Amino acid sequence: MSKINDEMKRVLENSIWVLATADKQGIPNAVPIHWGKVLRDDKLMMVNNFMKKTLDNISVNPNVSVSVWKEKTGFQFKGKASVETSGSNFEAGRAMVLEANPKANPKGVVIVDLQAIYLTTPGADAGKKVD
Repeated sequence: MSKINDEMKRVLENSIWVLATADKQGIPNAVPIHWGKVLRDDKLMMVNNFMKKTLDNISVNPNVSVSVWKEKTGFQFKGKASVETSGSNFEAGRAMVLEANPKANPKGVVIVDLQAIYLTTPGADAGKKVD
């Protein structure tokens, strides 16, 4: 299994993320994520402020993809998603959002257990799985 390295963390920490899901018929849905965090080298967290279709999709198909890029460096993280509406991850995500916007109403967090990471940087290695 691929692990998040320092370069990936740099890109993740300074980028808008795009979370892609699909419903049970395979119809895709992709949404920008402003509030995300690396929990561990194999786990990402995103805060749910406005998700509806995304949560519906995860409930029937937990396979997700998260794409990020900064300048010319990009990565795609694939894994299984779950939703948490209480507990320490939720409280950490909630605090992250409320610090910047005290009027926000975070509803939960999406946790992605990573299964693979791919390079999306333009060039000969684009699409290559990162080991």
